[in-house]
Amino acid sequence: MNRPIDHTFARRTLLAGAAAAGAGIVWGTAGQAAADGGRGSVGQRTVDAELARLEGELIALRRDIHQHPEAPGQEQRTAGIVARELRAAGLTVTTGVGGTGVVGVLRGARPGRTVAYRADMDAVPPQDIVGGGTAVAHVCGHDIHTTVAIGVAKVLARLRRQLSGTVVFLFQPAEEALAGARAMIDAGVLESNRVQEIHALHCGPFPAGQFAVTPGYGLPGQDRAQVTFSGPDAPDAARRLAAEISALATVAVPQSAADLERMVADIRTPDGPLARFVAVRARTQDAKVSVSYRCWLQERYVEVREDIRRLAKSYAGSGVSFPAEPFPAMVCPEGDARRVAHHLRRTLGPDAVTELHAAFPFNGEDFALYLQRLPGTYTFLGVRAPGAPITTAFPHYPDFAPDERAIGVGVRAMAGWIAKRTHV
Repeated sequence: MNRPIDHTFARRTLLAGAAAAGAGIVWGTAGQAAADGGRGSVGQRTVDAELARLEGELIALRRDIHQHPEAPGQEQRTAGIVARELRAAGLTVTTGVGGTGVVGVLRGARPGRTVAYRADMDAVPPQDIVGGGTAVAHVCGHDIHTTVAIGVAKVLARLRRQLSGTVVFLFQPAEEALAGARAMIDAGVLESNRVQEIHALHCGPFPAGQFAVTPGYGLPGQDRAQVTFSGPDAPDAARRLAAEISALATVAVPQSAADLERMVADIRTPDGPLARFVAVRARTQDAKVSVSYRCWLQERYVEVREDIRRLAKSYAGSGVSFPAEPFPAMVCPEGDARRVAHHLRRTLGPDAVTELHAAFPFNGEDFALYLQRLPGTYTFLGVRAPGAPITTAFPHYPDFAPDERAIGVGVRAMAGWIAKRTHV
C-alpha cells in the first residue's frame, strides 16, 4: 500500500494514546452447509481441512519472508521462495515477469472460468515508513499477502480434482513504487492467461479475523505538481506558496493514535467527513515547491490543479508543471464487493465483515490498474490483535506487528472465494 504523502509524521506522537482493539479472530460457522459448495465443486469444509494441515508451515514461511525484506523491484529472494513453493505444489510457474514478478497457473480438473489472485511482495523503503526508518522493512503486510496467496495456491492445488477452471496467481513486485502492476500488465499476464476477473487482500487496521469491503470506494490515486521560482526572493516565495497550497487540504494528517482511531471510524460512516477529501503535502527546496496530493472523488484532481495554478500565478516569476497524469484511484466495483461480503458472512459468520463508506486519505494502490481492466475485489484483512495499539495494524507505521492468526483466516476465506468464482 503506497503512502508517500505522509512519511514525515513524528513517530513519538503516533504511538501515543492507542485505543484497545475490537473483537478477536472470527471463526463463525453460520451458513457452513451452504458454503460447502455444490456437488462436484470445492467445498469450504475441504478447504478448512487442508488449511489445518498447512497453517503452521505458512506461519513459519511468513516469518522467514518478514526477516528478509526487499525493496520495490528488488524482490529476488522472495520471488525465489514463491517460485519454489508454487512448483512444489504442482503449479506451472513463470519467473522474471515485469521484473521480479512470479506467475503461477493452477488448472483445475473441471471446466470453468479463469480467475486471477494478486499478492504484492515488496517491503517499505525507509523514507516511506511513518516517522522515517533506517532500513527497508515489512511494515505494510506484503509478507502476509504473499504467504496468504501461497496458502491459497497450496490448498487449491491439493483440491485440484474438485476445482473448476483456472487460477492465475500474480506475485507482483514494486507495489510501493506504484510500478509493479503496470509492469506485469505490460508483460501481458492478463491477456496471455485470458483472465476474466481478479481479486486481492490487503492488511488493514481491523480486528484479526474480520474483513472490510469497500463497495464503490477503495483507495485514492495520486497527483504531483512542481512550482519553480526565479528572482532574489524566490526561496521566500516558495515557502509562502507551499503554505498556501497546504491550506487546500480538507483532511489533516493523523498526529496520534487517537486520530487514527477516529479516521477508521470515519471511513465506516455513510456520507461522513471522508466521503470527499483533499490530502496535500507541499515541500520546499530552495526556489522549488514539490506537491503530492490525493483526492476523492478522483474528478477533484482537475479543480486542485486549477487551484495550484491560481495560487502560483500571484507570484511573479513562478512556473507550474505537472509531471504526469494523476495515478488513478482504485475503485472497487460495488456488486463484486457485496458478493464477496455475502460469501464471507456465510463462510465465517455474520460479524466477519464490516463495510467502508469512504477511502483512507493517505494510502494508494496500483491494484487500481487491474480493476481498470477487469472486474474484481480488493478486501481488507483485519490484522489487529486483541488489545493491541492501532499502529500495530496500520500499514507503514514502525511498530506494525500483524496478528499471524490472520494468515489462516485469509487463506480460508480466499481459497473458498476463488474456488467459487472459477466454478460459476
